[in-house]
Amino acid sequence: MTPSYASYNDFKEQLLTSFRDNEERMNGERKTPLHQLRRAALKQFEQLGFPTIRHEEWKYSSVNGLLKEDFGLDTTSTLTAADLVPLEIPNLEGNLLYFINGLYHPELSRIVSPADQVQIMSFAEAMKADPDFIGSHFARYADYQKNAFTALNTAMASDGVVVRVPNNSTVEQPIILRFITDARDKNVASQPRNLIVVGKNSEVMVAESYRTLGEKSSFVNVVTEIVLDRDARMQYYKVLNETEKAYHIGTTQVNQADSSHFYSAAITLNGSFVRNNLNIVLNGQHTEAFMYGLYMPNGRQHVDNHTLVDHAMPNSYSNELYKGILDDNSTGVFNGKIFVRPDAQKTNAYQSCKNVVLSPGATMNTKPQLEIYADDVKCSHGTTTGQLNDEALFYMRSRGIPKDEARTLLLYAFSQDILSQIKIQPIREYLEGVVREKLTK
Repeated sequence: MTPSYASYNDFKEQLLTSFRDNEERMNGERKTPLHQLRRAALKQFEQLGFPTIRHEEWKYSSVNGLLKEDFGLDTTSTLTAADLVPLEIPNLEGNLLYFINGLYHPELSRIVSPADQVQIMSFAEAMKADPDFIGSHFARYADYQKNAFTALNTAMASDGVVVRVPNNSTVEQPIILRFITDARDKNVASQPRNLIVVGKNSEVMVAESYRTLGEKSSFVNVVTEIVLDRDARMQYYKVLNETEKAYHIGTTQVNQADSSHFYSAAITLNGSFVRNNLNIVLNGQHTEAFMYGLYMPNGRQHVDNHTLVDHAMPNSYSNELYKGILDDNSTGVFNGKIFVRPDAQKTNAYQSCKNVVLSPGATMNTKPQLEIYADDVKCSHGTTTGQLNDEALFYMRSRGIPKDEARTLLLYAFSQDILSQIKIQPIREYLEGVVREKLTK
């Protein structure tokens, strides 16, 4: 089923009008390269339009529900520090940045790392303070030519974070990016944009989290571009715990140089419609990429994970493990592609997706892909979808463990393969508690 012509074009025209009304405020002088790039992205979005299930990449994920909503583009909020207290993670230390409806709020944030370790600015500040740096990286990695939502974000993004780690630097404290949508009084749409550049032989930990407050609908369309220079190392975590009326489309684009190491975990706990795109280009020799994912939709929630690992150079390694627990009438999608270019000899690439379906009404669609144009490689992929292990459940019940408790223990153990990969201990402990709570409901 495709969205109605009216709803499709109403929202699209609203976005186009908003850009034209605000382009000077967002971009400054119209003749700047940044402004011209934004205009090109808007034109591309106008040509592409919103994807439908006729698009192969969106075959199992209809955005019809999103287009039926009436989103205001007003991002003002009355949230205070007191409103955010219930969202705090115990014992979490580090650089904490709050973004409310996509806009940076310095009065709620704290930056503790010294400037010689890392430079952290809001995207809006960086566009004014260092437009040449932004211009040298902005939209150079996340492709807006074929992806309508990336094109929309490239044109409309007004804030987010810019992280610059200089060469030979270890950022000792993690950088925590908390994106809060205030949907208490109105439907809200936001377009955050993040840029993270890690210099040669440097190391950083970054975590993005997304929460929605209120009963109204929300739409977050976020793009994060990550650049790792030679010998750089990065841990990257993304956590979604939104509401039953939250629509989230996120694209993380990673570009790795020689001997760099990228380590990621994506945890999706709640949200009406979630699309996570993780695209990694191993653009150097002896690069390594590790990807872990856990998704737990229930009710009528829909979670779609799309991953692409592009082995562009020889002697690179990637390992991917995604796990899903689906209940009620939820739906899940996993589309993982490993692409090995002709010159990428000595590539090792592994991909696995495992799912537990707890209800007859739940559906999981998986599509692992290998596209290999080199002959001296080791690549494998596999996917499994099934129910809980009856023998394990029977064994635990025969030892006196009640059925519901045994079920929870088995599912929690299933999730631990992913949760244990989160190296920031307070975040891992917090998520373990949230997962246990969700499994007992």
